[in-house]
Amino acid sequence: MPAHAPDTAPDTGFDAAPDAASDTDPLGRERAHLAASRAALRAMREDVEALDIRDVTANWVNAIVLQAQIDDRIKALADLSHTPLFFGRLNYLHAPGAELAEGGEGEQFYIGRRHVHDAGGDPMVIDWRAPVSQPFYRASKKDPQDVSLRRRFGYTGGELTAYEDEHLSDPSAVTLSGSAGGPAVSKLLQQEIERPRVGPMRDIVATIQPEQDEIVRSGLSGSVCVQGGPGTGKTAVGLHRVAYLLYAHRDRLARTGTLVIGPNRSFLHYIEQVLPALGELEVKQATVDDLVAREGLEVRGTDAAETAVVKGDARMAEVLRRAVRAHVSRPTEPLMVVRGSRRWRVPAYELEEMVEELQNRDIRYGAAREALPQRIAHAVLVRMEQAGEAPDDRVQDAVARNAAVKAAVKEIWPPVDPAKLVLRLLSDPDFLALHAADVLTDDEQKLLLAWPKPFRSVKAAKWSAADLVLIDEAADLVERTHSLGHVVVDEAQDLSPMQYRAVGRRCTTGSATVLGDLAQGTTPWATRSWDEALAHLGKPQAVVEELTAGFRVPREVIAYASRLLPLISPGLAPVSSVRETPGSLAVTATADLTAAVIEACRASLSHEGSIGLIAADARIPALAEALRAADLPYLAPGEETTAESRLTLVPASLAKGLEYDYVVLDEPAAIVDGEPDERTGLRRLYVCLTRAVSGLTVLHAAALPTALA
Repeated sequence: MPAHAPDTAPDTGFDAAPDAASDTDPLGRERAHLAASRAALRAMREDVEALDIRDVTANWVNAIVLQAQIDDRIKALADLSHTPLFFGRLNYLHAPGAELAEGGEGEQFYIGRRHVHDAGGDPMVIDWRAPVSQPFYRASKKDPQDVSLRRRFGYTGGELTAYEDEHLSDPSAVTLSGSAGGPAVSKLLQQEIERPRVGPMRDIVATIQPEQDEIVRSGLSGSVCVQGGPGTGKTAVGLHRVAYLLYAHRDRLARTGTLVIGPNRSFLHYIEQVLPALGELEVKQATVDDLVAREGLEVRGTDAAETAVVKGDARMAEVLRRAVRAHVSRPTEPLMVVRGSRRWRVPAYELEEMVEELQNRDIRYGAAREALPQRIAHAVLVRMEQAGEAPDDRVQDAVARNAAVKAAVKEIWPPVDPAKLVLRLLSDPDFLALHAADVLTDDEQKLLLAWPKPFRSVKAAKWSAADLVLIDEAADLVERTHSLGHVVVDEAQDLSPMQYRAVGRRCTTGSATVLGDLAQGTTPWATRSWDEALAHLGKPQAVVEELTAGFRVPREVIAYASRLLPLISPGLAPVSSVRETPGSLAVTATADLTAAVIEACRASLSHEGSIGLIAADARIPALAEALRAADLPYLAPGEETTAESRLTLVPASLAKGLEYDYVVLDEPAAIVDGEPDERTGLRRLYVCLTRAVSGLTVLHAAALPTALA
């Protein structure tokens, strides 16, 4: 593995025999190609900016739509100064898709975040998602995939400062060496992984591994579930999968839409720059609470853990289905329709047959309600025809709008307000008992009736987050929820069965990427198995992939945290980190905990990169005061770190999904004690222990949990 360019002299490279396509200054040649590619990208952007649409739009609506598309294209062509335009190069033995004549030469392609072409249309940088780029991630000495050379580039502050070559088709060339038992990792790749992180989450497009690439490039038609421990890159894999699908199926997903669902706003803010860096600007992001939010209903209440578990149980779907269908009543009187001088009678038994037929079809309540007046009108038209009249569709529509028909439909199939329905279920013991019989136990029903007194209206009710999920379920029973083309849900292990159903409704006709780690489930209703979760999601055929190779968390840190696995998730394979970083873990007992935390934060700030001070939620106010007293400015989760402000104070409940170069972990016992039960507390601690990319300092005054001691 030739490595070119020492860390101390970024402007020059090691002496090495250049490949056949290079001149005597290979690093200079690559820098020249980078400069030319940036100029070409700038020209592409200027071409779009210069477009004049005044003569090609028929009206002002078309002009607005076209201008919006142009603006998005301009944003997508932005050249981010600190983001490498290309990160690799492939030299093929033969031109892809064609056999060369004897003595011919293959082609070389620069692999980057987006496609760049010169004035003549010839590619200067190939999009990493293109088929020709795939061997950059998957080619190996055993399977070179017609690649003679794979070159990786190293950057410092946006400047190309190094390169590293792998001669895949040369049996005599030195292969990459991996750490004990782990996959091979090149020096530049490891440097990219370990590069200090300041600001939001960045893409991993330059460091995608073969097993990750296989998931990223899996087809749109199938759903995928990724079980991945800390540092395995499951979140990044999910985001890059969205970017790949938008590249491979852009027209389809442009019509149907895509959505990324995260656990909280801090997490979404942390990941929000990944897709724009890859040129994808149209992917929406939301939390589950955002999905089920309803105008006029505010979350002002909280549930006890045991109540939330019942509300999140999949059996609530059956209770709601019964309650909705119970609004339909059997007709007992005939319907008389007056039209002109004639009276048309529809007997009760015929009305009952119509109702029964609609119920047996099991269509949405609202759709059946809209169909009933047309069924009645058709019956009237049959009688008109039998009497010698010749009515048409306009007559049928008029009959369907007849006052008597509308009154009968309102009586037989009344409208249902989902929020009012749930309000009644949670307030009226008799109504709940009627529809929860043989579904929920008496004790479970009592847990649902937790309000001290009924609220007068849906706006006055103190709804909890779980209540809005129930309302969303009821709303779908009335009217079908719009389905998207693809949905990614991250930290999925924390969703309740009813939340899975809410997410699944958003992709009934599309596919899903489910990301999570069973060991990091920290809710009382946390997922017990992916098979069960995928069934609730409505994707039981989804393929479950497991990522066990860790690239982010040092081996010493992940091994320490993995001591908890037998207690929190028995049978789950621990992550095998490829990064051995001596000195990355320090566990220290101290009598003056707060003073030790402040000292550890100062020491961490002497390093490059971001610092996370993670503590039990109850400890946050005291630590915030101590940081202010020590004149150490800090950020809250979700606030973007900068070179001047790199310390974030993180409540343990918000740590999931976040990463910091160095983590100071305050009092593990307090984190465990802050949860309803020990297992959930240990899972929360496992999450907090695995947020560090370069170093973890654990400080404690109380005894450590037994598994860690």
